[in-house]
Amino acid sequence: MHVHIVFAHPSHESFTGRLLDTLVKGLDDAGHTHTISDLYAMNFNPVLDPEGYLRESRLMADVPVPADVAAEQAKLEAADVWVFLYTVWWSDCPAILKGWFDRVWTVGYAYEPGHLKAKDISAEGQIVSQQKIVQQAFVLCTAGHSEEELRSTGLYQGMEAVMLTDRISTRATDRQFIVFGGSTTTDPEVWAALRQSQMDRAYHLGYDLV
Repeated sequence: MHVHIVFAHPSHESFTGRLLDTLVKGLDDAGHTHTISDLYAMNFNPVLDPEGYLRESRLMADVPVPADVAAEQAKLEAADVWVFLYTVWWSDCPAILKGWFDRVWTVGYAYEPGHLKAKDISAEGQIVSQQKIVQQAFVLCTAGHSEEELRSTGLYQGMEAVMLTDRISTRATDRQFIVFGGSTTTDPEVWAALRQSQMDRAYHLGYDLV
């Protein structure tokens, strides 16, 4: 199984960075292969410029995309599984990852221009992807609040809908949204135990891929 990971956090010394290391170890131990787009380390440009906007707004799928966008699309196409790993800031992913979607989910790749047939529209009203459909897509995010706390306010449901229904949509056969939360706990022993259980979960997500 070949996995492509899109990682969005400025520090590898963070809990999110440690989760990445643990996930990769699980993949390696199971014999899976992987590639990583470390957006901050790559200094990925998240800004859709006027030329890109013109291409997208006018559905000019015949116009080539920039080289950095083409490189990201090639890594996605080569994978069987996608993983998006990031920290939650203000109830969404970091701006660099949001901009990655703005630039990489292009017309002619993530969706087709022109007249759409009924079969090209999902039940939720989303445009069905014409790109490769991967077996699995995992959205893994770290958060200060626990999943229970996020669900109680509706933020979990909102974040899940944005990532799975809109951004991933029908581009993966199986989609999962997982929050590794609770880092704001003030009890160091509770956080140590929670941290270890979440590291174990990340390891097995990589190791148990089938």
